[in-house]
Amino acid sequence: MTASQRRLAFWLIGFVAFLGVIWLLRTILLPFLAGLAVAYFLDPICDRMQRWGMSRVWAASLLTVGFALLVAAAFALLLPLAIHQLGDLVDSAPMLLDVAKDKFQLLLDRVDREVDPGTANQIRDGLTSSFGGLGNWIGGVLTGLLSSGLALLNILSLIFLTPVVAFFMLRDWDGFIAKIDSWIPRNQVDVVRDLARQIDDTLAAWVRGVALVCVMLATFYAVTLSLLGLKVGLFIGIFAGLLSFVPFVGAVGGLVLAVGMAAVEFDNPWRVAAVAGVFLIGQAAEGNWLTPMLVGNKVELHPVAVIFALLAGGALFGFVGLLLAVPVAAVIGVLTRYAIRQYLQSQMYSGHNLPPPV
Repeated sequence: MTASQRRLAFWLIGFVAFLGVIWLLRTILLPFLAGLAVAYFLDPICDRMQRWGMSRVWAASLLTVGFALLVAAAFALLLPLAIHQLGDLVDSAPMLLDVAKDKFQLLLDRVDREVDPGTANQIRDGLTSSFGGLGNWIGGVLTGLLSSGLALLNILSLIFLTPVVAFFMLRDWDGFIAKIDSWIPRNQVDVVRDLARQIDDTLAAWVRGVALVCVMLATFYAVTLSLLGLKVGLFIGIFAGLLSFVPFVGAVGGLVLAVGMAAVEFDNPWRVAAVAGVFLIGQAAEGNWLTPMLVGNKVELHPVAVIFALLAGGALFGFVGLLLAVPVAAVIGVLTRYAIRQYLQSQMYSGHNLPPPV
């Protein structure tokens, strides 16, 4: 085995071992990964505060406490409203189901009046089957949300660990980076540092830009849907906006939920159309202005790659996999582009000085 083959085998074994550890410890990793993420994004601010003359410990303490207070304030403002709207939705669910049933029956009666009997029976059977399947799907989604809600309660029981982990990681961040840098083979240190900078730029730009897009969309959806009079407009708006980190999923999911609720709540079809228009405007703004302006082309994470990474990470490692999906995709993307550049500069691509094929 050549030296390059041994190096490749070493890194492949290390990568497989890393995945195995993540899979084995996936149920307890959430607060540690969350704390690591917080420390990663607060580190530039902490460095700036150090340059202003503040000690690392004080800077880390102030940033960690400030971040925890900001998150707590956001939950204190939004969580009671969301719970109140969910309570209203549960209380009015029987009435909403009766209204939906009546409207569905009116649709079937209109089909019977305006279409010949044979075609009417086919349409009736098709509509009945479709709405039955939709009901089963909604039931499955609600069941999944309930189980996810119970899982979130378990997560919240551990959330107090996140600020602690974030503080210690932020305090010792520079030392960790220096120690890892000292482990890099000296003949490859420049290449590894350059790749690390590319990964850092890609990941920071994606998360920072997408977070701003999600917050702006959540605010827009929640405010406009509430102004239109949708009972659960705040909840649906926040849900759709925050889920927009998965391309198109937040807009489509919010559109389906909001239009379905509006069709049951409102008798005026124009109000239903206005609810749908909110999501069309939001999606147009996201695609044409928000994402190009806030995320830009520097990120080089294709939307399809993001969707695949999130689905694969969630399927393999659950919620922890969702947290790791984008960082791993960023690393793979940078390494893949580096490998392609090396290949295009190699004799294998150019064909020079290679023996003729047998």
